[in-house]
Amino acid sequence: MDETLKILVVDDDEVDRMAVRRALVKAGVRMELSEVGDGHSAIAVLSSNNFDCAFIDYRLPDQDGLTLIQTIHSLNIKIPLVILTSQCDEQVAVELMKAGATDYLSKSRVSSATLEQVLRNAIRVHRAEMQVTIAYQQLRESHEQLIRKNQELERQRQQIQIQNLKLLEASRLKSQFLATMSHELRTPMNAIIGFSQILLRPKFGSLSAKQTDMVERILNNGKHLLMLVNEVLDFSRLEEGQLELKPELCDLTKIINTVVSEMRSLAEAKKLTLLVNFDLKNPLIVNDPIRIKQILINLLSNAIKFTESGSIWVEAEELPGNRVAIAVKDTGIGIASQDFKNIFEAFRQVDQSITRKYPGTGLGLAIIDTLVQMMKGKIFLESQLGVGSIFTIELPRQVSLSNPSVPTSSVQMEHKQLINSTQRLHQSPSQSNPSSNKYQNLKR
Repeated sequence: MDETLKILVVDDDEVDRMAVRRALVKAGVRMELSEVGDGHSAIAVLSSNNFDCAFIDYRLPDQDGLTLIQTIHSLNIKIPLVILTSQCDEQVAVELMKAGATDYLSKSRVSSATLEQVLRNAIRVHRAEMQVTIAYQQLRESHEQLIRKNQELERQRQQIQIQNLKLLEASRLKSQFLATMSHELRTPMNAIIGFSQILLRPKFGSLSAKQTDMVERILNNGKHLLMLVNEVLDFSRLEEGQLELKPELCDLTKIINTVVSEMRSLAEAKKLTLLVNFDLKNPLIVNDPIRIKQILINLLSNAIKFTESGSIWVEAEELPGNRVAIAVKDTGIGIASQDFKNIFEAFRQVDQSITRKYPGTGLGLAIIDTLVQMMKGKIFLESQLGVGSIFTIELPRQVSLSNPSVPTSSVQMEHKQLINSTQRLHQSPSQSNPSSNKYQNLKR
């Protein structure tokens, strides 16, 4: 300890003060020593100066050491206190330690060695206690800050929870409104389509070429609008969890051929070639044929919409693990890789402007994605700008029953028929396509 220490000696006996001073000098302690003879003077000096240690006689003329210690502590004066006692006062010194004294030393044992050791131990203990006090204060402040932050976080959490409840309610009301409006719009739209078809029948009277053209436009626009309304209705039902699959045994090739026949006129109107290719040993699946058809119609509609020239392919093949794949490939405008992550979001379109070239609600792919998930399947997108896109859907050959109203026995019977068909058309492992080539037929 090389620093100069400021030391205070409180003792009314000049001889005892001299003994302390000589012992410290002999010990080689670098110090600034102050001396007072009573408790009141000690309090005055300690209140106006900083000391590294104080040696206090237990028996002072104006008060005892215990009273002085209590007074020093009450004034919040932080200093190590060493009590100097007589031989008979050592038992009292123990009580002084309990009251806050750092150490005590009998006057009969005052020497350079003992006094230096007591001094340095007292300062070291005091500084350690100060560090502990500071650390405890910092810990308490940190704890209080954490409490305040936790309270603030709890208030924010409650606010977020309230906002989430409001958002959920707003979303529910929005979905309910969309479902109601879509349902209400379907009735007049069906009437418009129906009357347009009646007007085009020859038995109800002949129309001029101009009138026929106008009615056909009414019919085509009515069908388009009804398709948009149905998309909104399906999406709202999916959001509300009200749309359930109704699986049944069906022929995948028939479903695909039916959809292609319905969409061929749209492709031919744009002079696009529409091709179909099957690689299915067993075309039977257990799924919801209406929803499979809806998925294919949406995919083909997009392919036709975004393809100006070239061809569109619909392909189906078997995959390992009792699964099937359906792919729709086009030579259209393609999709940029940065748009892949957003393409399946509801109401999301690559071109969001009101002057966009390609119309639509932006719900088609979102509905497809949700339906495929309900079927426990997966959808993959491969696309390149200016080259074209491939949407591939992988589905289990048999989806799980999601509609409790369908009798279990009928589904079990369909499943049994499917197993029998699969067994009749069973391939050996050497004939199966390896998984690494499962898209070989889809990427020509």
